[in-house]
Amino acid sequence: METRKVQLSGGTTYTVSLPKAWANEHGIDAGSVLRLHPNADGSLLVETTEDRSPTTRSTDVDIMTASDDAVAQRIRAMHAVGYDSVTLLDRSGHSADRRAVIEAAVAELSGFELLSVTDTRIELTNLIDAENVDVRKSVLRLRLVTLGMHRDAVNALLTGDEELARRVVDRDSEADKLFAMVTRHFRRSLTDLQEVEKLNDGREVLFEYFYASRQFERVADHAEKIAQFALDEDTTVPPDLEDNVESLANEARGLLDAAADVILNDGGVETAHRTLAARDRLTADIESLDRDLYTRDDPRHAYVVGLVLDSIRRTAEYGANVAGIAIQQETRTCGDDALVDAR
Repeated sequence: METRKVQLSGGTTYTVSLPKAWANEHGIDAGSVLRLHPNADGSLLVETTEDRSPTTRSTDVDIMTASDDAVAQRIRAMHAVGYDSVTLLDRSGHSADRRAVIEAAVAELSGFELLSVTDTRIELTNLIDAENVDVRKSVLRLRLVTLGMHRDAVNALLTGDEELARRVVDRDSEADKLFAMVTRHFRRSLTDLQEVEKLNDGREVLFEYFYASRQFERVADHAEKIAQFALDEDTTVPPDLEDNVESLANEARGLLDAAADVILNDGGVETAHRTLAARDRLTADIESLDRDLYTRDDPRHAYVVGLVLDSIRRTAEYGANVAGIAIQQETRTCGDDALVDAR
């Protein structure tokens, strides 16, 4: 770290000299234009005005020898880290099956579209600019989708409604797509200050949204898992346990919903603390019921209901994770006052 003394120039302007080595490294000399980003914490970020247009976030990828899984994973990764233009190359020619894999991967990602397709080149492009994105609303939508999936999955399992279970499975792609979009803009905000300005949220807030959405996406995965049990005709929950399972699932969703309100709707830090305490009680109730399962005569019931209870417990844990980041958010925004109030 270097220090510089502030000088008064012309009686009205404060000036600070730049480190010469840094200026030379970035091609800065007299007349160069720099971007200044004042931050609320008292820091001032100086950035060169090198070209940061969308065309600079492009890449070509040779996928000729890659497996289908690797191609899909690579597309998701390039979307997540913020590329706007991706060209997939295969000198031997893209087969119909490979094109189908690429189209399926792109369909999972908000903003990515097929721009052009030739025998050897498939170009993907991003159509959504950060100026048109509201990350908070995306997380709110993800919460709504996740809670609905979980509620319907448990209902489908207890009532044997296979059609409802299939709808839950289908909605998992919607949850994945929302999470992928939040991830993309959070990742871009780490390296591009213009992205932060367009999103109109600070990096701390974007991280909190990303972290919460990660928990929602995990709950959606467990909802899909429960729905898959409902599609297995050999899987049943004993009638005398249905009320227990439904009650525990309702409590777990309530924990997640309440914790999310702290981050997304200023629900108050006390709610987060109550959520963590409720998680402990719910976990104890789940463990008690899980132990009782193994006193039953039919081991299949113990196995299936045990897996469902594990998904419910994990849902509660993800709600507790959201509550934890909510407490950190409150501490970050309130600072020392929060510590005084807690004494």
